[in-house]
Amino acid sequence: MTRQLPPLNALRAFEAAGRHLSFTKAADELNVTPAAVSHQIKALEQVLGVVLFHRLTRALRLTETGQAALPILSQGFDKLIQGVELMRSHSENEMLTISVSPSFGAMWLVPRLENFRRRHPNIEIRIDGTDRLVDLERDNADVAIRYGAGDYKRVEIDYLFNQVNTPVCSPALLGGKYPLHKPEDLRHHTLLHIDWKDAEASWRMWLLAAGLNNIDPTRGPHFTMENMAVQAAIDGQGVALIGDILVADDLASGRLIRPFGPSFSIPLSFSYYLLSTREGIKQPKIKAFRNWLLEQVQPHIRESD
Repeated sequence: MTRQLPPLNALRAFEAAGRHLSFTKAADELNVTPAAVSHQIKALEQVLGVVLFHRLTRALRLTETGQAALPILSQGFDKLIQGVELMRSHSENEMLTISVSPSFGAMWLVPRLENFRRRHPNIEIRIDGTDRLVDLERDNADVAIRYGAGDYKRVEIDYLFNQVNTPVCSPALLGGKYPLHKPEDLRHHTLLHIDWKDAEASWRMWLLAAGLNNIDPTRGPHFTMENMAVQAAIDGQGVALIGDILVADDLASGRLIRPFGPSFSIPLSFSYYLLSTREGIKQPKIKAFRNWLLEQVQPHIRESD
């Protein structure tokens, strides 16, 4: 007997809107407009001959019919995702999609990926460079690497490492008219800022901890991405305040130095984590990447972690 189903896009729109109780949030998840979500749901209601939502002035509520159908449809979409992932896991050349912030990806992960590819030549890598929130059960990503407090829901969490915030600069700044040797010398040098950083990672907090009240903590160019600030530091344009592990390769090569040594570094509250789904972690490609990544971070684990 042929199964009669309404359009799948309309069902997805209803499931997302019912879960969020918001057309706007559903639209963000589905990468469409709120008007498109509303249109799909109206079309679904007409096809089925039911009302699924009470559309109030400032709120959205499910009707009894909508409440009854939502959990079943949510389970159904979860099963569809599992089925698709199962098919992907049996492909001859597997694709592993890694969601990672552009800066962390460029500065730490990508330089090490060739090692992973040599070990696992059958796994193709796709890097999704983004800082946005990702739903691994619904978005097109197998794993995510995120910087935060570690309070992630409904996922498997592997701690990677913490960092200390440390000033870094080009070795060229050790010479010239105003050599940079001690924190007080910063008054003669440009401060490079990273806009997205939280308050504890700012120059203001570092200068306060160093007891320097006579240096303007706001002067200097601002960057929205860490790797741009680091490149400016490598080019000798100023001093960047950055997590030490992100610039570990630059410090090892001598492209960057810590002009004041490790004693003027401040531990950060947030850490890096690997996120994967509870079902996905069983897949060979995700298991291989997880094992490899945990091996790669071992040199960065501190005794205090």
